[in-house]
Amino acid sequence: MNLHSAPDDQIPFADPEMIFDGFSQEDIIDLAYCSGDFILAIDAQGVIRDVAVNVNDHGLVRPWVGKKWAETVTVESLPKIQAMLDTKKPHEKKWRQVNHPHDGEDIPINYRVVKPAGGDWHLAVARDLRDLSALQQRLLKTQQSLERDYLHLRQTETRYRLLFDNISYPVLIASAGDLKIRQANRAGHDLFGAGPPALEDSSLLDLVAPGSRDKLMAYMGAISVSDLPDPLEVGFEKLDDRFKLSASAFRQSGQQYWLINIEDGAGGIARNRSEHWVLEAVDKMPDAFVLADQEQKIIIANRAFAEMVQAGTAEQLAGMPLDRFVGRPAIDLDLLSGQLRKHQFVRNFSSVVHDTNGRAEPVEISAVMVERDEPLYGYSLRSVGRRERDLPPTEAEFPRSVDQLTDLVGRKTLKQIVRESTDLIERMCIEAALVHTSDNRASAAEILGLSRQSLYSKLHRHGLGNLGGKG
Repeated sequence: MNLHSAPDDQIPFADPEMIFDGFSQEDIIDLAYCSGDFILAIDAQGVIRDVAVNVNDHGLVRPWVGKKWAETVTVESLPKIQAMLDTKKPHEKKWRQVNHPHDGEDIPINYRVVKPAGGDWHLAVARDLRDLSALQQRLLKTQQSLERDYLHLRQTETRYRLLFDNISYPVLIASAGDLKIRQANRAGHDLFGAGPPALEDSSLLDLVAPGSRDKLMAYMGAISVSDLPDPLEVGFEKLDDRFKLSASAFRQSGQQYWLINIEDGAGGIARNRSEHWVLEAVDKMPDAFVLADQEQKIIIANRAFAEMVQAGTAEQLAGMPLDRFVGRPAIDLDLLSGQLRKHQFVRNFSSVVHDTNGRAEPVEISAVMVERDEPLYGYSLRSVGRRERDLPPTEAEFPRSVDQLTDLVGRKTLKQIVRESTDLIERMCIEAALVHTSDNRASAAEILGLSRQSLYSKLHRHGLGNLGGKG
């Protein structure tokens, strides 16, 4: 039996003549049926003359009989069909994926073409990839859902940690079974003179003075059967004062924990002192800061903002409309407040600041909205004028994100923005294709439906690396 040699990625039988000896024509046909979902018989002109279907879905394949194979595929798949039917090149022994339009969607099919040594026919063995494609889509959606859930969990954890650490009085979380401290906030560590996270995994009983331990155990037992018992006065090791302790139970991951609040009598003082420190730090910070009310009128501004707008003092800015100094009239602050109402914060928003002499300076704005009966808006403004002047002149760059495109509203015409949006989409698709193919330019051009020359031209246009990458 005259058999072709196997390609490098295949391991042939050691003695194929002995194994296939005695195979009838029907046996060979059955063997071919086992290798794919259907088989196309294609003549020398590339016309499908007959089909053999090995699955229940016959509606996809039967209408192809009598048509050229190239007429049944999508445009980007035509080069693959031509390569598989090209008799001038060495016969390829590999599978190629092509797409067939059917009922308003593209059906992915894997083909392996076999050409008998002494005949003009091609046999295209096909494997239907619809189930695999649907599974990949489900996997992708599941992965995206997990990423969204993970991001939401991280954001929730961050908010919890910020809230927990910024409570002015000591708070401990302990396991109900062994009374080991699982978490303690900053005030809790300060009370016992320990640095975070020194208290974690230590025993709550070790912190309590010996004379108060029995009362603490009895108090914890009372919490298990009573909703809100009165606070317990306890003493702590190495601390002279006595403190009131209250606890409440909660469950997490099937285990019970105690949320323990310690009244040290210094919470209000610490809070007022920290607020004073924060205000002093904001006033002295080098970046401009301004707090505005719901009508975007200035409540308070720091020295850097007063200097930026060339005002005599920060106090004289109170009550003035913020849009007199910040942004393009009726554009920037409206956009910012809309984003803040939707997302509560904005980072690196490009805008301008006008001083009292009418001069404009480009700035980046980060903003936050504080939820109250009437919301407050805090704006941090950083000048980027010197940074832009220090940069060497370069050719115009295309925007690289949707946020950058929306920043162009009011600066460029809609026609210019649409053109730059098209360039952005083209660049992102090329970058995705290069990542998908590990920077193989030939494969990237193939999946994008471009010639290699066209791809190189677009790579040069978008500045995506040199032209000496992988072929």
